[in-house]
Amino acid sequence: MSVSDRLRELGLTLPEVAVPVANYVPALRHGDLVWTSGQLPMVDGALPLTGKVGEGKGLVTPEHATELARVAALNGLAAVAARVGNLDAVVRVVKVVGYVASDPSFTGQPGVVNGASDLLGEIFGDAGMHARSAVGVSVLPLDAPVEVELVLALA
Repeated sequence: MSVSDRLRELGLTLPEVAVPVANYVPALRHGDLVWTSGQLPMVDGALPLTGKVGEGKGLVTPEHATELARVAALNGLAAVAARVGNLDAVVRVVKVVGYVASDPSFTGQPGVVNGASDLLGEIFGDAGMHARSAVGVSVLPLDAPVEVELVLALA
């Protein structure tokens, strides 16, 4: 089954690629690898939630942040598709880096970044298994709760 068919089966549509907020490109291909710039969980050009992830009043819940990591990964796939033509050329997800804007007491970054990892597994199957880093940070651009970078291998 092609990646395009799998996306349809999952009811997923690649969003429009977000316009860069600084001097960079959303995705860059070199040889058989493509790297994405950090992707925020933008939906229709806006962040659905902002702030730090954690437990407590005024914080983004880990559950919401996990869903946002999924959105950010889908945005990364859109950037890849825009760069290389479509996702059917992807043969392996190599690496995922997830950044989580974390309340100082929050240590659940790996669970949050699972939102991105799980999505990639649903789409690519075994080829979606990847190396990964889940990093807690004090703040992200635009006060986003999460940011995701992808490295993918192409045919």
